[in-house]
Amino acid sequence: MGIVVNLDVMLAKRKMASKDLAAAIGITVANLSILKTGKAKAMRFSTLEAICEVLNCQPGDLLEYRAESS
Repeated sequence: MGIVVNLDVMLAKRKMASKDLAAAIGITVANLSILKTGKAKAMRFSTLEAICEVLNCQPGDLLEYRAESS
């Protein structure tokens, strides 16, 4: 599985809509959706920092490592 993005969990905990987060950090809803679904191949540290600032969380709250099952 590798890296799992828990952005949707944090949005639910903060009771915030994706469109509101996207507007607050200055990216499109489509790009935020790519991050949320884990389909992104990379994320800029500036984007990660902005998300953490708006959601008042740590990077570890958003990203999780899960080992590949054999």
